[in-house]
Amino acid sequence: MSAGAHGRHERPAGQEPIPLARPVLGAREEQAVLEVLRSGHLSLGPRVAEFERRFAARVGAAQASAVSSGTAGLHLALRAVGVGEGAEVITTPFSFVASANVAIYERARPVFVDIDPLTLNLDAEQAAAAVGARTAAILPVHVFGYPADIERLEQTGVPIVEDACEALGGAYADGSAVGSRGHPAVFAFYANKQITTGEGGIVISGDRAVKERIDSERNQGRAPNMDWLDHDRLGFNYRLSDIACALGIAQLERLDGLLAARARVASLYREALGDIRELTLPCEDSGRARRGWFVYVVQLPAGVDRDRAVTELGAHGIAAKPYFPAIHLMSYYRQEFGYRRGQFPVCEDVSDRSIAIPFYPQMGEGEVARVTQALLSVLGRARGSQVSLAARSR
Repeated sequence: MSAGAHGRHERPAGQEPIPLARPVLGAREEQAVLEVLRSGHLSLGPRVAEFERRFAARVGAAQASAVSSGTAGLHLALRAVGVGEGAEVITTPFSFVASANVAIYERARPVFVDIDPLTLNLDAEQAAAAVGARTAAILPVHVFGYPADIERLEQTGVPIVEDACEALGGAYADGSAVGSRGHPAVFAFYANKQITTGEGGIVISGDRAVKERIDSERNQGRAPNMDWLDHDRLGFNYRLSDIACALGIAQLERLDGLLAARARVASLYREALGDIRELTLPCEDSGRARRGWFVYVVQLPAGVDRDRAVTELGAHGIAAKPYFPAIHLMSYYRQEFGYRRGQFPVCEDVSDRSIAIPFYPQMGEGEVARVTQALLSVLGRARGSQVSLAARSR
């Protein structure tokens, strides 16, 4: 059987593969890291506090605690609002699995509700209806950087922990920066995020007591005076190094440019892909709400084999990835909690059809054009004919 019968197509000679993500790092980042290395003070040093101060000021928060990952931050934030054994945490099934796992770390139960088909965020009305006697917290995720309906969730009176790991640079419906409403909110700095520290995260809040607790628990439960022998509570090794924080400081200095570059690439994609009837693109900003661009995820038409499409894009030299798998359908959640297909139909439909395509600040028009042509080719073969395009009105 020929390669073409399997849908495999070699990319044109001389064209480099286009990755899914690529961090922006330069001389300033190198200098910042070298300064820490040469100081010999690699952990629990001055760069941690400096990064916390700068980040809190950037998002309009009173307090910030740098931690080893977004997952670590979510875990500590749930503990800080009182989530414990036997409690329930209302959250979304359409997210990276960590946002549900962190409840289980405390022997609490994640309670999923379905998502809004436009924003892909937790459906706030369904979340409010799910509040019960055991509900200890609501953990909304600002999916793909678009702000969840925090204002409606606040009306429940239940403590909120915001998963803002994808939403740096975003704004709520009232125009204020994501993270500025006083709830514990967690940002993450993996290499594909708006800024990176390699690995790492930060918990922000409006409460000094929350910061003091998290600062202790991230460092093995050490007492506030940092006495080596005095650990007055259960803690974890969730510290972030001075090396990582120095990198974060340098990245913060260029954040405006990074956000603008991401928005530019998103605009290029909307222009290039907007006439492909079969694709569902990320929702546009509404009112004063603003997306903090993290990834670019499109939904393929119903009936297209998503996994095969990802493979065929790879044969064109275009990285792509299913984004996100539905959490409740993962093996562990099926076995441990009895979740099954059909419980959250909007999430399941979106999950079955969604792929992330290359998206990073350095992308140019030529790369966006290559991704677009590859998508057209894959969709055309999937349909058995040329993909239809809407007439352009110029």
